[in-house]
Amino acid sequence: MEFTTLALLLAQIAAILLVSRALGLVTRWLGQPMVIAEMVAGIVLGPSLLGLLWPHAFDTLFPSTSLPVLKMLSQLGLVLFMFLVGLELDPALLRGRRRASVMISHASIALPFALGVGAAWWLRDQYSPKNVAFLPFALFLGTAMSVTAFPVLARILTERGLLQSRVGAIAIACAAVDDVTAWCMLAFVVAVARAHAMTDALWTAGLSALFSLFMLFVTGPVLKRLSARNPEPGAPTPSSIAGVLFLLLVSSAITEAIGIHALFGAFLFGAVFPKDTGLTKALASKLESVAVLLLLPLFFAYSGIRTQLGLVSGASQWLVVAAIIGLATLGKFGGSALAARVSGMRWREASAIGVLMNTRGLMELIVLNVGMDLGVITPAMFTMLVIMALVTTFATTPILHWVYPDRELLRETDGALLTRT
Repeated sequence: MEFTTLALLLAQIAAILLVSRALGLVTRWLGQPMVIAEMVAGIVLGPSLLGLLWPHAFDTLFPSTSLPVLKMLSQLGLVLFMFLVGLELDPALLRGRRRASVMISHASIALPFALGVGAAWWLRDQYSPKNVAFLPFALFLGTAMSVTAFPVLARILTERGLLQSRVGAIAIACAAVDDVTAWCMLAFVVAVARAHAMTDALWTAGLSALFSLFMLFVTGPVLKRLSARNPEPGAPTPSSIAGVLFLLLVSSAITEAIGIHALFGAFLFGAVFPKDTGLTKALASKLESVAVLLLLPLFFAYSGIRTQLGLVSGASQWLVVAAIIGLATLGKFGGSALAARVSGMRWREASAIGVLMNTRGLMELIVLNVGMDLGVITPAMFTMLVIMALVTTFATTPILHWVYPDRELLRETDGALLTRT
């Protein structure tokens, strides 16, 4: 039986949702966030498992001719999701902790970025495409090592009841600063990789800066005034929601045309959008179901299809994977924990910050797929970095339980109550 294009797409979506939800039951039992199940589901449905155990089923369900459609639909999901990530970035998170958050965040970026650039010298000959210059490969590897998954981190903190604690508040504020910085870095890397000469890269960077300033100082204030006119908080009109979606797509299209990727425009539009309004809450509730539950799993599946574990073979290559995981963890955990300790936190609290900032998850996969699309990393390097993202994200929850057990949260709560009385 031969599927039509639409029937095949619907079958792919159904299979992806089924496997993601089934694995979600397992990860929930293990105390892991849902993103772990979705990441693993992508690999299960890809050539690494389904293609290996049942090649005919894999070729029938995911023929190469269908992947462009799956990719475009998943990219739309990412645009909506990055808008939601931007919405969650509230400047109020930094209130009262701006200095510590900025210091910890920048340390958690600077050290892994430096380690990533240093590793590029070692990895370039074997894992960089031959037609790619050293600079974009090194910049990309440094950026990939520096990412923290703000949405995954927020969900872990909520599940542990840490969001209102001192550790949780500083961690989420650091992740907010980290996200903005990392996306700016990625935008520059994309500009350098796409440019045919350094003047092109500088031109792209200049246009990106102008667009960012326009969004911050023109679009943001205009949106704030418009959202204040919403007659009934919590129940915006369909026209107002359609208008926001129109501006979101235009913003994404502009950054794609500039040369820094559509996702940056979506993220920036969400970041400048007014917070704590009826329109904002309605948008978040309406878009989250479609973006997170329906479209994002398609991105994980597409990433899984691009992940070929068979490309990593032999003890030497698995040692390279272990080294990448070690460098990524050392950079994130070490930079964050030391900066937190210097800012006055106890070692246990500082270690908890370091563990939390080592969460990569979905944001890492987005960065890696951008790198693959640009052609700055090989499929083998892509697979190695996906494994690193899985390991560091999976390790966050159990290590956090060990480093910062529930009794520490109770101790902090009791201390706060004594202070009030």
